[in-house]
Amino acid sequence: MADVQLDWNNLGFEYRNLPYRYRAYWKDGAWYKKELTGDATLHISEGSTALHYGQQDFEGLKAYRTKDGSVQLFRPDRNAARMQTSCERLLMPQVPTDMFVDAVKQVVKANQDYVPPYGTGATLYLRPLMIGVGGNIGVHPAQEYIFTVFAMPVGSYFKGGMTPTNFTTSEYDRAAHKGTGAYKVGGNYAASLFPGQEAHANGFSDCVYLDPVEHRKIEEVGSANFFGITKDGTFVTPKSPSILPAVTKYSLLYLAEHKFGMKTEQGDVYIDDLDRFAEAGACGTAAVISPIGGLEHQGKLHVFYSETEVGPVTKKLYDELTGIQFGDREAPEGWVQKVELD
Repeated sequence: MADVQLDWNNLGFEYRNLPYRYRAYWKDGAWYKKELTGDATLHISEGSTALHYGQQDFEGLKAYRTKDGSVQLFRPDRNAARMQTSCERLLMPQVPTDMFVDAVKQVVKANQDYVPPYGTGATLYLRPLMIGVGGNIGVHPAQEYIFTVFAMPVGSYFKGGMTPTNFTTSEYDRAAHKGTGAYKVGGNYAASLFPGQEAHANGFSDCVYLDPVEHRKIEEVGSANFFGITKDGTFVTPKSPSILPAVTKYSLLYLAEHKFGMKTEQGDVYIDDLDRFAEAGACGTAAVISPIGGLEHQGKLHVFYSETEVGPVTKKLYDELTGIQFGDREAPEGWVQKVELD
């Protein structure tokens, strides 16, 4: 590993222009010119559908440095499958799983000096992205597309990492039930910018969105999924047609049930029934697990386990998940893929 001059223990979560990224182009029914490039700028037409009509989707996953110096990915095939679903929803060509995973591995290998050292807790975050391009103006799918994957070393997404922080519910909706909430498309995040800024201005880490029909049930936590641990030890996460099917959430559901023997439940989580939970948190690729100390709703703060200490079940799940990701604990079959380095 080269001597890259970065403070690995204090990276934060921000864009960095690394030496290489992957780029591929689609036209006339086929992908072509698939290659690594040093050019961080996308050169596109002013008529690109991604700019006018939001025809774009993306993914997020990480590469992890293990104790022996090797590098591995966590369930990249699940990110590929989710991107394929998003592309189908937006009438974009799909990236085959093999091509997706190969692109990610090429980017990691080319930028291997920027995969943070083992023990720092930092990772190499990867952002696959697809956009509709070309000269268009009518509201219809593009005839050309660009798929790219770039990377950057990152630390914790939420300030404080595994330190509990407080969240607040939002009066705004993240997405409609039959809209694009279950797909990883930019429009969902554009809609979250204003309510997220409001939450930050009021001293909260982020906002919690309620269902768009009645505003009675928890759906998502800003850019992550919600989970709660009931007082009888059940792992609960909301179920809704507008929730993004997160790789981290489903991994935690599996570990809770198959590793720790916990009961698991996907269903309605009512905002006026928070007393059933002993612990709560937000989970996702960027966030990993961020414990929710308290959740404010209509001016009243409901505190879960503690505003200052992580709950024991949340900590146990976090240790198991990150232990698998960094190669310290045995992974279920197919969950990790090694990146062949020079």
